[in-house]
Amino acid sequence: METPPVSAALEVLGVPHKIFRHETPVTSFEQAASDRGQRPGQVVRSILFRIAEDEFVMALVAGPAQISWKVLRKYLGRSRVSMATGEEVLAVTGYRIGMVGPFGLPRPLRVLIDPGVMKEEEVSIGSGMRNTAVILKSADLHRALKDADVVSLIET
Repeated sequence: METPPVSAALEVLGVPHKIFRHETPVTSFEQAASDRGQRPGQVVRSILFRIAEDEFVMALVAGPAQISWKVLRKYLGRSRVSMATGEEVLAVTGYRIGMVGPFGLPRPLRVLIDPGVMKEEEVSIGSGMRNTAVILKSADLHRALKDADVVSLIET
């Protein structure tokens, strides 16, 4: 079986992880968590935002939590931030929406990690391949993303 690009990048970094392949197509966030034997809060979404012309930032958020636009704009010091389009996601990350992970990217990208990601000992992230995830310890995820900012992105 083909090695997912996120897994290949983690192997190069020496980060322990497991590959999880779904037996049926994933149609919902809840199904993804259930199939993996996880709670929704353990599924980490990698969301790409455009903050300027050809300038992007990736935010990692746990489960169904919603990023606050107000908090994100304030943290980035930008009055305008938009969600990247599907075409932009593919061009910037090399992955399609629903498969995005923060590793194996074609170019360096600023990454923000919401603290909710670190609340779980084990999390799953996009692998770069459809219906496939990478499962790893949140501490290993954080260590591997050593330049990432851990910042609260959820309005409290």
